[in-house]
Amino acid sequence: MLRSRLVGLALRYGLRASSTTSRPTRSYPLRIFQSRSYSNGTHHKDQKLARQHYEDNNLSDSQSWRRYVIPTAILVIAGAGTLIHFNDERRATSKESQQSTTSEVRNINRPAIGGPFRLYDTKNNLVTESNLRGKWTLMYFGYTSCPDVGPGEIQKITEAINILECKYDLKITPVFITIDPQRDSPAQLKAYLEELDPRIIGLTGPIAAVRQIAQEYRVYFKKFDEIGQDYLVECSHNMYLLDPNLETVRCFGVEYDASQLADAIMMDVSRASK
Repeated sequence: MLRSRLVGLALRYGLRASSTTSRPTRSYPLRIFQSRSYSNGTHHKDQKLARQHYEDNNLSDSQSWRRYVIPTAILVIAGAGTLIHFNDERRATSKESQQSTTSEVRNINRPAIGGPFRLYDTKNNLVTESNLRGKWTLMYFGYTSCPDVGPGEIQKITEAINILECKYDLKITPVFITIDPQRDSPAQLKAYLEELDPRIIGLTGPIAAVRQIAQEYRVYFKKFDEIGQDYLVECSHNMYLLDPNLETVRCFGVEYDASQLADAIMMDVSRASK
């Protein structure tokens, strides 16, 4: 009985063993687990941070460069502009000072010629220096009874006026002042100048007034060979060019002809207008 139980147990366990060994085994594919590469991601992140840090540094450097360079450039430009303006002002001031000095030197070297006067024209109207102000004036001192030089000088003035008006379109005021007021009355001057050139303004006056203006303009005259009312007059026949401020610009002698006189007058007028 016991034996038969043992055999049954043996048979039962033997069958299970055989069945176990004969059963086919399942094969599962080998799964290879790879760990995530954290080292590569970290390296990429480090590169990104480094690039960002580099860009931030460049941006900071650029901003710093702009912060200092732009104001510096503005200061340099402003300083250069100020320096140029200062140099221009100094140059202009120096030029004005030089012109003023030159003018003062000219005025110092130039003798004091001219002054106020009160004379009468051919219509017996009072004429003073204010009547000539604002005009270019050619002033001649002579007398109507002069036998030779006087008429020639009046003719020269007439031709010079024509040249100035036709060639240069310049008008000047010609004035004839007698140094012989005893014989050259307004009527006498009118008759004399109408024959030569009525454009010339004739002036006369009392002896004292004529002597005064003759002294002011450094005109020499003297009577000689006087026999009663008959006499001769010796004079320097001065001819002056006056600017609109009544400043004496030049004195012309009898050696100038009409063309030379006109060219010299135009040269002085052009020089004064610059």
